[in-house]
Parts: sequence; C-alpha cells; structure tokens
Amino acid sequence: MTSQNELRLLPWAGPEGRPCYLSADEQDSYMSRLADHIEAMQLGMASELLEHALHALDDEPSDVGELSLLAAQLAGALRDVLRVASSRGNRLATPDYP
Repeated sequence: MTSQNELRLLPWAGPEGRPCYLSADEQDSYMSRLADHIEAMQLGMASELLEHALHALDDEPSDVGELSLLAAQLAGALRDVLRVASSRGNRLATPDYP
C-alpha cells in the first residue's frame, strides 16, 4: 500500500467532496502536469479575487447581496489555496530525525 507521503493531494475534490490523490512517483506525468496547471490557475484566480475584494471594500459597497457573493467567492478561493498549500507542503522533503 502507498503511504500518505508518497501521494500528491490533487487540487480538486472527488465525489462527496472527498480529497483526491495521485501517486507522486511520476512527477512529469500528464495528471501531475494537469494538477500543476490547475493549481496555478487557482492561485491566479485567488489573487485576482483578492484585488477585487480590496477594491470593493474601499468603495464601501451598500449591496448586502454583493458582499455575500464576495464572501462566498473568497471562501472558495481560500479553500483552493489551502489545498494547494497542503499539497505542496506534503511534497516537501522532510529530514529524517533520529
């Protein structure tokens, strides 16, 4: 059986929101490159959303619906960014301690 540190957390969820994993053995496989591309897109979208949110908050929006939508989008972006951070953190080499 493959251990947890040999698996890559993918930037998307599976059925019922469960995490999806890929064997980290082939870092240049099609699925690995696809995951890299999606992670880059998610990080870019989160950055753009943050800029939009900062501008929207500077303008003191009066529409509660707009703020609610913005909060939902920010929560989704944060979820994606945390998944990318977890995936990349798990793949960092960890030193062996005695």
